[in-house]
Amino acid sequence: MTPEERNQRIHGTLEMLMQDYRGGRTIDEIKTFFHPDKEAVIEVLNKLQRIIFPGYFRNKTFRVYTVRNNVSMLLEDTVYNLIKQIAIVLRYQRQNEGKEVDTPEIMQEINEEAEDLTFRFLETIPRIREYLDTDVQAEYDGDPAAFSKDEVIICYPGMYAIIVYRIAHELYELKIPLLPRIMTEYAHSITGIDINPGATIGKYFFIDHGTGIVIGETTLIGEHVKLYQGVTLGALSTRGGQRLKSVRRHPTIEDNCTIYSGASILGGDTIIGKGAVIGGNCFITTPVPPGARVSIKNQEMHLMVTRPGEEEHVNDGEGKLDADATWF
Repeated sequence: MTPEERNQRIHGTLEMLMQDYRGGRTIDEIKTFFHPDKEAVIEVLNKLQRIIFPGYFRNKTFRVYTVRNNVSMLLEDTVYNLIKQIAIVLRYQRQNEGKEVDTPEIMQEINEEAEDLTFRFLETIPRIREYLDTDVQAEYDGDPAAFSKDEVIICYPGMYAIIVYRIAHELYELKIPLLPRIMTEYAHSITGIDINPGATIGKYFFIDHGTGIVIGETTLIGEHVKLYQGVTLGALSTRGGQRLKSVRRHPTIEDNCTIYSGASILGGDTIIGKGAVIGGNCFITTPVPPGARVSIKNQEMHLMVTRPGEEEHVNDGEGKLDADATWF
C-alpha cells in the first residue's frame, strides 16, 4: 500500500481504539499516575540485594572503594525511590477505598507515611540478613553439588527467590500494597519459583532446583524445611474468590520436614508434623503426624516392544522381558 493508504489505515485503527476505550470497563480505566513504576521497584530490589550482600553483587552505577561509601550511595538512592513508590501505592489504596487523595494536606500526609514506612522497612534489614545467612547455610549443607556458599548466593535460583521473598515479606508485614507482589512475581518470572510475600517461612529454608514450586499466601513453614522442584503448598479450592481473603487456606509445614518433587499439599487444615518426609508426587489434603514417611505405592512398569510384522512383547512387571523381545 502507498504511504497515504497506510496513514489512513493507522488513523482508522486509532479511531477504533479510542471508541473501544470508552466502554467503561476495568481495562479502560486510565490509572497511569496511580500505579507504581515496576522498573523502579525492580531497581530498588536490586539495590537492596547489594545492601544485604555488600561484597557479592557488583555496583555498576557507583565506583567507590569502601563499603561505607558504597552502601551510603545505595541507601540514599533506595530511600528516595522507595518513598516515591510507596507514596504512589498509598495514594492508589486510598483512592480504591473511595477516600479523598488530591488535597495538599492529604498528599503531605501520604508522603510522611511513605517516609515513615520506608525507614521502618530499612530497620528490618538486619533481621532479613540474619534469616538469609541461615538460608545460605541450609542451601550449602543440603546440596552436595554446591562448590561453596559463594556459589549458592551468586548462582542458585532458589536462593534468589528466597532473598526476594525475605525482602518482600517485610514490606507485606508493613501492609504496603502492590510492591511486595511486584517483587515476588519478578523473582517468579526469572526463577519459576512462586512464593507469595504473605507466606511465613522460618530460618534455614532450603529450596533445591526449585522450578515449579508454589507457596501460597497463608502458608506457614517452620525451620529447617527442604523443598524440591514442583512442590505446591496451595489451597484446596479458590472458588470462594474474594470471600476467602484473610482466611487460612494453605498448609502448615512444621520444623525439619522434607518434601520431594511434585508433591501437592493443600488446605488450611493440613498440617505436616515435625520431621515428616513427603515423597515425590504425593497429593495430601489431611494432616500428617510428626515423623511420618509418606509415599505413593510404586506403579508396575509395562514395557511393550514391537518390530514390524511381529506381535508385541510385554514386560512382566518385574523388569524382565520375554526371550524374543528386541532391545534398542
